[in-house]
Amino acid sequence: MLQETRQAEILNLLQVHRSRQISDLAVHFDVSEETVRRDVRQLEAEGHAHRVRGGVKLKETAFEPPYVIRRNQNAQQKRAIALKAATLVEDGMTVLIDSGSTAYWLSRCLSKRRNLTVITNALDVAREMAGKTNNRIFFGGGEIDYDYQSCFGPETEAFMGGFTPEIAFFSISAVDSRRGLLDFHYPEATLKAKLAPLATKVVVLADATKFERQGIVKALDFDQIDVFVTDAEPGAELKCALSDIEILIG
Repeated sequence: MLQETRQAEILNLLQVHRSRQISDLAVHFDVSEETVRRDVRQLEAEGHAHRVRGGVKLKETAFEPPYVIRRNQNAQQKRAIALKAATLVEDGMTVLIDSGSTAYWLSRCLSKRRNLTVITNALDVAREMAGKTNNRIFFGGGEIDYDYQSCFGPETEAFMGGFTPEIAFFSISAVDSRRGLLDFHYPEATLKAKLAPLATKVVVLADATKFERQGIVKALDFDQIDVFVTDAEPGAELKCALSDIEILIG
């Protein structure tokens, strides 16, 4: 596993668990504890985490929830994916956009589309698209999850489940050639699973750091998606798993 990919995975684990022991991370990644300490020092230098005795904790501030950190990681790649995905959207479409970080970049890349009907559970997506180019925005409300800056749960699922979008865009946290499309957050994965069957076309957005990662909960199977948009050519096993799916590379 590349160092950059491992560090991104450590950050994702911290976003789920808030803290982890160095020894546990070493076992998880099958590397030495010193390797993990180097990764942690790098994350600390970038302002994402801080070291504690024998472990590491997620660094949070009142002004920057973990979602903002995720949104700005690999921003160039995510924007390239979003630009490619935006080519699938035409004026007047009904579009569902979920709460992932790449989905936010998609909302920014749709600024010139007109008369869209947009269904979302993400605060940033709603803010980005509301009041522009005659769009209609429907926000799947409920209790706001601070860490994700989005709503999840039965109320959100019931509201968003009343629409039949022409295209549903889902950011995904992990793509495993054997297990499918995975997330680290159970309510987020559940929402994807409930909404995907309602869309005419399902599009998944994932940069290459998500390839062959170890998510903790299944969101979708490969046969549930129509288009996979990424920033790099998938490896042989993943490409085989995606063989019946249109792959777009931004």
